[in-house]
Amino acid sequence: MSAEESWKITVLAPRDIVQAALVAHEDAFDWDADIVIAGSEIAEDKPDDWQLEAWLGREPGEGDKAAVAALFGDGQVDLVVEKLPDEDWVTLSQHGVEPIREGRFHVHTPEYPALDRPGVRNFVIPTSQAFGTGQHATTAGCLVMLDHMKREGVVVRNLADIGTGTGLLAFAAMHLWPRARAVASDIDAVCGPVVADNADANGVALGDGPGRLAMVIAGGMDHPLLTAAAPYDLLIANILAGPLVELAPQFAAAVAPGGSVLLAGLLETQEAAVRAAYRRAGLRLAARMVRGDWSILWLRRRSGGSSRATRVGALPEWSRRW
Repeated sequence: MSAEESWKITVLAPRDIVQAALVAHEDAFDWDADIVIAGSEIAEDKPDDWQLEAWLGREPGEGDKAAVAALFGDGQVDLVVEKLPDEDWVTLSQHGVEPIREGRFHVHTPEYPALDRPGVRNFVIPTSQAFGTGQHATTAGCLVMLDHMKREGVVVRNLADIGTGTGLLAFAAMHLWPRARAVASDIDAVCGPVVADNADANGVALGDGPGRLAMVIAGGMDHPLLTAAAPYDLLIANILAGPLVELAPQFAAAVAPGGSVLLAGLLETQEAAVRAAYRRAGLRLAARMVRGDWSILWLRRRSGGSSRATRVGALPEWSRRW
């Protein structure tokens, strides 16, 4: 879009309030896809002072401003609306989206070059209305955990990525287990073409069969393909704590004995409730890590053998479990 239609709404607030607003955005299924948002620190020396920015390709109307304000619940916030200079608003919205280097993965937007290093898999993921560029701590943490699972000897022949967003975590899992059948899903219909475009850009084959990814639009496990493709050796769900708890029985039933579930999108304060739901469903914690305020959990379904957790090793921010 031209700069004549480039606008930004900014809200200044403490870190926890902006992070809560970002979570509310993830849960807003009717969000206008033309409004791209991001949260960030204002300055390195003031880590608790954050800003939420919303970019639009038009002058914000009252409905646009109300939608941004609603992310902050009942709290009163000051919206700063400004017209941007002569630059593409999508490019502006990508400023500060630095490349992510996690495990054996390097995730970058098209504005940055690939990393030319042996053993590193590059993924180019444009900033889009679908969640999951890798910038969010939960997505980056999932990349680390997937790499750790591979190093621990996990074998995956069949995998699912629930709430896939851009498709990144499905792509990463398929790189680690290249002969696996894969299915990705999201409740947001916009993710269908987003995943297709990103798959093409990253050399990921779409379709049914070993080494291919099938994409469906569905909430939770509510799609015939998701149920028909089960049981899974690996199920990934980077969504929110509430749906993770609600879907625990369905996820557990869809995972093969000894199979793995990778959960993210939950705050550390929500971890106990999520773990309790999956323990009741018959899964044991294999490893966990914390990124900022967010927990990433690797659980395994009981297979009748030992319940001893996989050894995590001497990595920072990791915790072992019995």
